[in-house]
Amino acid sequence: QVQLVESGGGLVQTGGSLRLSCAASGRTFSNYAMGWFRQAPGKERIAAAISWSGGSTYYADSVKGRFTISRDNAKNTVSLQMNSLKPEDTAVYLCAADVTYYRGSFKANYWGPGTQVTVSS
Repeated sequence: QVQLVESGGGLVQTGGSLRLSCAASGRTFSNYAMGWFRQAPGKERIAAAISWSGGSTYYADSVKGRFTISRDNAKNTVSLQMNSLKPEDTAVYLCAADVTYYRGSFKANYWGPGTQVTVSS
């Protein structure tokens, strides 16, 4: 019902910036909580940033102050501006729609395939 596709990943040096974008199709997500999750090798998938339709946001402590999530409901897109990147930010980043909270962590009902972000030192 909802298809998500990420773009903007790539290789960047420590301290650099990237902007990830997610395009949605199939259903308007104006009322969805949208998020960016990431999963590094050997680690659990975590929510990096979440945007609720009412304007509230959440950022993981590890990215707070460096990442900014934004959305354009008219275009069905959500972006993640990533600044001051660190090697520990290296991960597959996945766009998610209809984010919920369950048993101490954020979940989502719709996922994009992911885009690789690699931060070199």
